[in-house]
Amino acid sequence: MPVDVRPFIRNSATALGFDACRFASAVEPWSAGERLAHFVEAGRHGDMGWMETTLERRAHPTAMWDGARTAIVLGLNYGPESDPLPEMADPGAGYISVYARGDDYHEVIKGRLKTLAGQVAARTGGEVKVFVDTAPLMEKPLAQRAGLGWQGKHTNLLSRDHGNWLFLGVILSAADLEPDPPEGEHCGTCTACLDVCPTNAFPAPFQLDARRCLSYLTIEFAGPWPVEFRAATGSRIYGCDDCLAVCPWNKFAAASSEARLQAREGLVSPRLADLAALDDAAFRTLFSKSAVKRIGRDRFIRNVLYAIGNSADAALIPVAERLLDDPNAVVRDAAAWAVQRLRPAP
Repeated sequence: MPVDVRPFIRNSATALGFDACRFASAVEPWSAGERLAHFVEAGRHGDMGWMETTLERRAHPTAMWDGARTAIVLGLNYGPESDPLPEMADPGAGYISVYARGDDYHEVIKGRLKTLAGQVAARTGGEVKVFVDTAPLMEKPLAQRAGLGWQGKHTNLLSRDHGNWLFLGVILSAADLEPDPPEGEHCGTCTACLDVCPTNAFPAPFQLDARRCLSYLTIEFAGPWPVEFRAATGSRIYGCDDCLAVCPWNKFAAASSEARLQAREGLVSPRLADLAALDDAAFRTLFSKSAVKRIGRDRFIRNVLYAIGNSADAALIPVAERLLDDPNAVVRDAAAWAVQRLRPAP
């Protein structure tokens, strides 16, 4: 009788700092690919053209690697010390999503996944491939299939053990390992995540229109925002945690113990006036090793200027005016909007 390697893999995952490790079949059919196709066909992916070009590869794990038999799904808790939403009460400060306040989670997880994958390959004799949200693999449906949690009405993964604060990594293995039971949906009649959304980005429960989502707009969208969303963003300058933070399941969540994911002092309620003064070099220095760095200085300053326009603080008018001549057209447009919002009408 073959030796069950799953206890070894779970123990190794724990030793590497992961908070969850479960197993799912990578070959069984699922409906996630069809749901994604409908999402793209409806245009709800916005400017994320890569979702369309990689649609066939995303349809199923075996569409990307036909040798995959088992998905080992790992979770790393990034829970904050407290509810982050009250931070937005300070109009002179910017709000950065909890996940981006420490080191880039891709870099935190990748090395550990590779170490664990090497151990899995040595024990099973089968080929492995590693994924950390950087390849066309649908991690959230795999996580639900493995029993880590379920995709809530906000379409994000949430867990009875970790609430909404769980980073995911996946190892696809050519070995056939016994899967864990999948997790059912436990949202019930709650609609807190849908009701709190400042831009009404959920057309229906379990559906998202990314074009209206502040995480998409602050991070993925490169141009000037539609005017209707500029005021709605409030002080959010990178990402949005509203639908995650209001979830009642967070009462079971714990603060992350991972040192590299701890919030840096300068990324919790940073002053908008200080951020608006960043040139490219200062931006890269401030956000070194941070996920924020990937959107670049210009897109970030655009977001900061929208927040300045929402601050109702006339003292920030000169801050915005200094960017009216910025070399970047999108920044200039945001600066003009901010000044117009703050300056009293004649």
